[in-house]
Amino acid sequence: MIKRLAIVLVFTLILFAALFGARFSQIAYAKEHHYVPPPPTVAATRVRTEEWQPVRRAVGSLVARRGVTVSNELPGIVTAIHFKSGDIAAAGDPLIELDATADQAELRRLRANQRLAKIELDRAQRLATKSFASKSDLDVAQAQLEQANAAVELQQAIVAKKNIAAPFSGILGIRQVDLGQFLPPGSEVVPLQDLDTLFLDFTLPENQMIGVKTGFTVQIRVDAYPDREFSGVITAINPKVEKNSRNLKLRATLNNDDHALRPGMFAEVTLLLGSPKPVLTIPATAVTYTTYGDTVFIIQTRKNKAGDEEFFVARQPIQTGETRNDRVEVTAGLKENDYLVSAGQVKLREGISVLISDLPTPDERN
Repeated sequence: MIKRLAIVLVFTLILFAALFGARFSQIAYAKEHHYVPPPPTVAATRVRTEEWQPVRRAVGSLVARRGVTVSNELPGIVTAIHFKSGDIAAAGDPLIELDATADQAELRRLRANQRLAKIELDRAQRLATKSFASKSDLDVAQAQLEQANAAVELQQAIVAKKNIAAPFSGILGIRQVDLGQFLPPGSEVVPLQDLDTLFLDFTLPENQMIGVKTGFTVQIRVDAYPDREFSGVITAINPKVEKNSRNLKLRATLNNDDHALRPGMFAEVTLLLGSPKPVLTIPATAVTYTTYGDTVFIIQTRKNKAGDEEFFVARQPIQTGETRNDRVEVTAGLKENDYLVSAGQVKLREGISVLISDLPTPDERN
């Protein structure tokens, strides 16, 4: 038993000796040959000037220029329906008819009274010319005729309201009534929307309202058409800032001839302000974002020990602005044509030598 333990112990010592010997040999070899890892390879780019249009960004909703749910003012039973769901209606097109039998009969009675009142007035006028009727009799006859005329006009309006027509041109929605259905006053008949022109309502914070005025162009995108952009013009601005939100409400008008947009859609809004202006831009990949501020690595040159020129990097704090299409506006810290690292910053530290890749910066590759 003791002999076996001794053999295992000897074998273990030999194994550890071999491992430590190999490691010490590697360390000694590295010291002897002064091994230095190669400089990391990075992608590089230059700061460039671009013309950017000043903008304000917001979100909004589309609203029909004219949109209602057609309803009845008077009660009645539906006796005729003149449209189908989804039809295009012109202003004045009949939509439904309500039973007006009793109303028309009343109209005939009132017209008879109107004719009688006219006859009575004519008789009173003839008698008055011959002094057979007093002035008061003539006035009574005149008043009775005017009352009869008013009663006829009122009943004609009631009969007309039993025929419900489209108040303006537009697209009809889904029908809400059926033939023979009794409709109380204010019943929903069918939605009607004018889609040829839409309003876009959106808001801006009060600190962004300076310089905004009617006539400015807005561009919008909606989820239904992610690859399409729609344009409109600001046509109205509220005269006051909303008290609760401290936002200013604006309205733009958009042409919608193809009816691609619909009321109620959510829209991402870009408001164009003034003329384009020059800005310094760099790829978004070049910026290192930290809680202490944004930085980039500037690429510079120096002489190495052999007297040859080499590239090295230095960290540079910057101030950034807007981001567009994977490029970032630089408002401070850089100037045009500055050479900087656009990819590979993870392996960099201050003053380290680098190799420049022949590949273009990632956002400039085809």
